[in-house]
Amino acid sequence: MRLIFLLCAALCVAGFSMVSWAQDLRVPASVTAGDDATISTTGRGKATFYLLGPGVSRKNDVSLGEEIHLPGQELRNAGDYLALVCSDSCHSGTFYVVAAKPATLTFLVHPSRVPVGRGDALSGVAFPFDQFRNLVLAPATINFQLMAGDKPLFSRPVRTQNGVAWFRTASGKSAGMVEVIASVNDLTARRAVQQVASEPCNLRITGQRIPIGILVQTEPVHDCAGNVVPDGTIVTFSATEANGKSTVDAPVKQGVARAQIAAQGAAVISVASGVVMGNELRIGAKP
Repeated sequence: MRLIFLLCAALCVAGFSMVSWAQDLRVPASVTAGDDATISTTGRGKATFYLLGPGVSRKNDVSLGEEIHLPGQELRNAGDYLALVCSDSCHSGTFYVVAAKPATLTFLVHPSRVPVGRGDALSGVAFPFDQFRNLVLAPATINFQLMAGDKPLFSRPVRTQNGVAWFRTASGKSAGMVEVIASVNDLTARRAVQQVASEPCNLRITGQRIPIGILVQTEPVHDCAGNVVPDGTIVTFSATEANGKSTVDAPVKQGVARAQIAAQGAAVISVASGVVMGNELRIGAKP
């Protein structure tokens, strides 16, 4: 707009007077990006035509009383445009170029890895753009889906507001890869999200005395939905004896955590992972 003001000021200094354009210049109310347009003029004789808009600045001679052709190549960027026709005086008009229909869909999903069974843990946002990379501000319905194979976990149509639509939902109950889909008309964008097991649940351990202490291990560690927890999940074993207490942290490997505790006397073995406690074992003293 500052550029438009400076041009108008320059024309006035050069001796042109700005008058009402309605009698001599008729511009379209709006134009779709990439479409041709015409501006009609009245009067007779030669004049100079100016077109200013996003990414375009044009000047050429025209004949009054004839239509001025605006090729779609000049009207690819959405926004406000100013048309000026100057001879003895200047006449101006403004029009707006709107985005064309959606041609691409920018789709962002967060996070890429999420624990199962978490409320409002998964979110996505979509932006429709036309073929000229203009954000489509006209309302459009974006269909969001969350799929685990052929099984739909979530589906919601959302109307865009100011060129954006978004959703938030809970993660599914089963670990594994899920597909998040956004679609509008015949456009589809897909993103993959890895669902992983949540916190361990119902920990159970077994143990036996060995010559150098006590060997303990968990049964296969699952979350509350039955998913095997990922390798690397830390399980803490604790041994309480008459003369003190010792702890060992062990990572889950192939679904099971194992540890060796150097306890010679009678001991009570307990297990925990995070805030989840398991059963206790009582192991007698070394004979």
